[in-house]
Amino acid sequence: MSERIVYLDHAATTPLDPEVLTAMLPYFTQHPGNPSSIHQLGRAALQAVDDAREQVALILGCARRELIFTGGGSESVNLAIKGVALARQAAGKGNHIITSAIEHHAVLHAAAYLEQFGFELTVLPVDQHGLVRSDDLRAALRPDTALVSVMYANNEIGTVQPIAELGAICRAAGVPFHTDAVQAAGALPLDVEALNVDLLSLTAHKFYGPKGVGLLYVRRGTPLLPQINGGAQERRRRAGTENVPGIVGLATALTRAEARRPAEAARLRALRDRLIDGLLATIPASWLNGDRERRLPGNANLGFACVEGESLLLLLDQAGICASSGSACTSGSLEPSHVLLALGLDPDAANASLRFSLGHGVHDADIDYVLAALPPMVERLRDVAPCAPARDAVAVA
Repeated sequence: MSERIVYLDHAATTPLDPEVLTAMLPYFTQHPGNPSSIHQLGRAALQAVDDAREQVALILGCARRELIFTGGGSESVNLAIKGVALARQAAGKGNHIITSAIEHHAVLHAAAYLEQFGFELTVLPVDQHGLVRSDDLRAALRPDTALVSVMYANNEIGTVQPIAELGAICRAAGVPFHTDAVQAAGALPLDVEALNVDLLSLTAHKFYGPKGVGLLYVRRGTPLLPQINGGAQERRRRAGTENVPGIVGLATALTRAEARRPAEAARLRALRDRLIDGLLATIPASWLNGDRERRLPGNANLGFACVEGESLLLLLDQAGICASSGSACTSGSLEPSHVLLALGLDPDAANASLRFSLGHGVHDADIDYVLAALPPMVERLRDVAPCAPARDAVAVA
């Protein structure tokens, strides 16, 4: 195994920012109070949560009361989809949900779960680059549509959706619009007014914060049924004692990510493009998955014909390069990525694709290392592959 580690899996999770850890530590030890307690330690904990809520509200451009702290991205997504859909159903305002074919499974499984309660689900197709067409959304809207959920940026291929445009369509139709923005923080603007969203989900560990804490923005007036019952925390929308250190960490990490965003996004785009261009130029029969321009700054998802992605990952790991064959939430699955299949790739091409996701610790020397290491690995695997790609062919998703 290599002593050198090049971490190119930031879409799965990011390392905790040391300054975020510093901000969190006092709430594990010096200030251990429960925010619901009325004594001074409880009041200190409550103040920390209130301060964190204010920090996040400034970044999202919303009111503090519109924010709900949760246990992570999947909980935020489930609360948004089930909470709004069931509330709208109870009010007689529809049993129809719209989402896209490339959503994270947290969205797709939550929406499918609601079918047993009488909901109908429409899954919008995407084009070959992973983009939802606005005309498809308009055509899918019905008088009984209760909710639309389309992700801001895809976790596998990095494609960034025209969220403001899709949100405007939903607003004109009077339908609540949710976006899974888990991959967007620190890379894309999060102003909820500019995005035309009614609900937005985040999780801290995607932007150098702690695992186990997330956030849901819910526009004032949007109906929402709680999905965790118990105490009166989070304005009775999400019961459970607040994770004070995690909430402090989320707000600190988001504040730092937003401050760094313009410079870091530009830096990562340059590194990403060097990686994409270098691999496409040196590995025959390779291709890029997702939109070339409308993609996350740090995302490079590429396919290599006649190569099994998992085998390539093992060789990369031996060289100290950490990458992914798709969503970390489906690692170990032998099924091809539903995202890549939705682009029109066949199962073999989908299984021949890898995701490289860059972050703070990645620099030019790391890209050079990958560009030198990966082409011989692909050649090695092709030498024993059952097919032989034309060396001058390049597949296009």
